[in-house]
Amino acid sequence: MLDMRRRAFITLLGGAAVALPLVARAQQPRKVWRLGVLQPGAPPEPLLENIREALRDLGHIEGRDLVFEVRWAEGRQDRLAGLAAELVGLKVDVIYTFTTPPALAARRATTTIPIVFSGVGDPVGTGLVTSLAHPGGNATGLSVLATELSGKRLEMLREIIPTASHVAMLWNDTNPSMVLRAKETQDAAARLGVAVQSIGVHDLTDFEGAFKRVTDGRAAALVILADPFTMASRERLVEFAARRGLPAIYEIREFVEAGGLICYGPSIPAMQRRVAYYLDKTFKGAKPSDLPVEQPTKFELVINLKSAKALGIEIPPALLARADVVIE
Repeated sequence: MLDMRRRAFITLLGGAAVALPLVARAQQPRKVWRLGVLQPGAPPEPLLENIREALRDLGHIEGRDLVFEVRWAEGRQDRLAGLAAELVGLKVDVIYTFTTPPALAARRATTTIPIVFSGVGDPVGTGLVTSLAHPGGNATGLSVLATELSGKRLEMLREIIPTASHVAMLWNDTNPSMVLRAKETQDAAARLGVAVQSIGVHDLTDFEGAFKRVTDGRAAALVILADPFTMASRERLVEFAARRGLPAIYEIREFVEAGGLICYGPSIPAMQRRVAYYLDKTFKGAKPSDLPVEQPTKFELVINLKSAKALGIEIPPALLARADVVIE
């Protein structure tokens, strides 16, 4: 009887010894990821919500296993370096940036914390990565590759205004990515026999002078390059084009939704959702140097017929048929 009790006791101890590690493992706290976000603009930012939603779909729940540390430059590029250093000081696990200037600021601030970027026009040309296939270093993400679309935008303008041999281009001349994109636009214009009046603008006080130069130059149409600065000023730019009766083509649909005539470029919301894939991979241990930079796969042609009517322009049926979205 005593032996039976001893055997039962030993069996109980053995079972407990096996169970205890299992319980301990089950009760270990969940890893909480700290995601640093460096934004060029100011809140609210709808595109950031696309990333939050996509991360939720991948199982990363804010407040449970994910904390956002968001820093806003509020349109001031001179603040980016300090904000990037602040995120590095917080020892975040990953830094996400949108557009070229914040990505460059983060890259200068750290060579060890993984960086995922999006909305960058030319990551190789601006020195963010070594190549698209093999980024090297600690940064990777998604490129809009807008430089390759410049010629198509000019061709669309010529479809709408066949006589447009002189166009004005407004762009932020302090953004390295825009410098490359502006050059690509000018190169494409030369191939098409179109003269481009290049007008850099990077401060709110520059606009009236820039608008006067467009008017004095008698441009037949406008090309607006999109970056955080021009994006934040889109209503002012769209209003000027409407007031002067100038057909204008933009790079992203937000300008057309604000009353602009036409845009052609990558779908930024779709790209932002793809950012979550890169963040998820990085959380799970993937190195940015092993994640190729992706090029956009979805492009949007958006046409605003209300604006066309106000300008007295008839959109060619062939161009209208190619549109992904028509605002009536």
